[in-house]
Amino acid sequence: MKEVTVETPAKINLSLDITGKRQDGYHNLEMIMQSISLADRVTVEKRGSGLAIQCDFPYVPNDSRNIAWKAAEAFLAACGEKGGVRIVLEKKIPVAAGLAGGSTNAAGVLKAMNRLFGKPFSQEQLAGIARRIGADVPFCLQGGTALARGIGDELTCLPDFSGVRVVVVKPPFPVSTPWVYKNLNLHALGERPDTPALIAAIERRDVRALARGMRNVLESVTAKAHSEIGRIMETFLALGALGSRMSGSGSAVFGLFDDDALAEKAFMRFRETYKDVFYTETIGREVE
Repeated sequence: MKEVTVETPAKINLSLDITGKRQDGYHNLEMIMQSISLADRVTVEKRGSGLAIQCDFPYVPNDSRNIAWKAAEAFLAACGEKGGVRIVLEKKIPVAAGLAGGSTNAAGVLKAMNRLFGKPFSQEQLAGIARRIGADVPFCLQGGTALARGIGDELTCLPDFSGVRVVVVKPPFPVSTPWVYKNLNLHALGERPDTPALIAAIERRDVRALARGMRNVLESVTAKAHSEIGRIMETFLALGALGSRMSGSGSAVFGLFDDDALAEKAFMRFRETYKDVFYTETIGREVE
C-alpha cells in the first residue's frame, strides 16, 4: 500500500456552553458536537523521507503551520518511523468558519497514516496522539454525535443522530477563535443551553425539540461583532428551519430542517447572496 485516501467530515455544534476558565488559561467547555456530510478529501502517500503538503485552497499553508502537517509529525514521532509522507488536501470545508476544517484534516491524516503503516496504533492510542495536536481533533477522529467537555477533548458518545437535513451558510468573513475567546465575557454569555434536555431530545430523536433548544454562548462575541450572523439565523427561521445557530466560534451558521422542500428552498435562497452555501446532513460515526 503506497497511499490512502479518506473523507474528512466537517462538524457543527448543536450546543456550546462555557462552564468556567481553567488555570492554564483555556476555558472549560460543554458542547454537543455533530459530524455532517460536508467533507474534505485527504490523501497520504509514502515517501522516502520528510514531509510535504499540497492544498488546492487559498490561504491554507502548505508547511508546518498546517495542523495536518503537525498530525503527520506527531504520528511519525510516536511510532518511530523513519520514512516520510506527502499529504494532499482537497478542500470543500470553508476555513475559519467554526466547522473544524483543519482539525478534521489532521484527524484524517492520523487515520490514513495508521492504515498506511500497518495499523501500529489502536483507536485509543490514536486519540491520545490527537489530543496533543488540537482540541477538536479527538472528536473529528471519532465523529458522529458526542458530548465534549474539558477543552473539547473529553468525549462521551451519544446515540446516532444521522440523517437530519442541514443547510450551512458561511458569510464572506473569517473569524479567529483566539480573538473570540480573548473577547469573551463569562458574565455576559446570554442564554445558555440546557445540555441534559438536548441529550434527552437526541436519545428520543426529537429533532424539533433539539433544534428549539440549541444555544451557542460564543454568539455573545461573534454575532455581536458581526450582525450578519444574526440576520442569517433569522432568515433561516423565516425559511422554515426548525432552529438555527452559529457553529463553534463562527462564522458559519447552520439551519436544521425536517422537510426536503424547505431545506432545498433555503439552500437556493442563500445561494443568491452567498458563495459558500452547503446542503448537507448529519452523519454517524465511521467504524474503523
